[in-house]
Amino acid sequence: MLRIIAVSVNLCSMSSVVKIDSEIMSGAPCFSGTRAPIQNLIDYLEGGDSVEDFLEGFPSVSREQVISFLEDAKECRLAAATK
Repeated sequence: MLRIIAVSVNLCSMSSVVKIDSEIMSGAPCFSGTRAPIQNLIDYLEGGDSVEDFLEGFPSVSREQVISFLEDAKECRLAAATK
């Protein structure tokens, strides 16, 4: 499921919680206003860790940013499934 989310994010336009800047983390998609790559969240969740575990490891990311990202990814995936 998480791999599907990662792929679906690539298919959809990035949400406002995601920023891509070549000057930040070599252009990896990060949570806006942070240096925390989106991939780290996906890795945490794939590894069985909770959102709370991720937030403890990346205090610059807000819970609202994580939830918004996951909701956007879900919507993108559902939209892609109906095409």
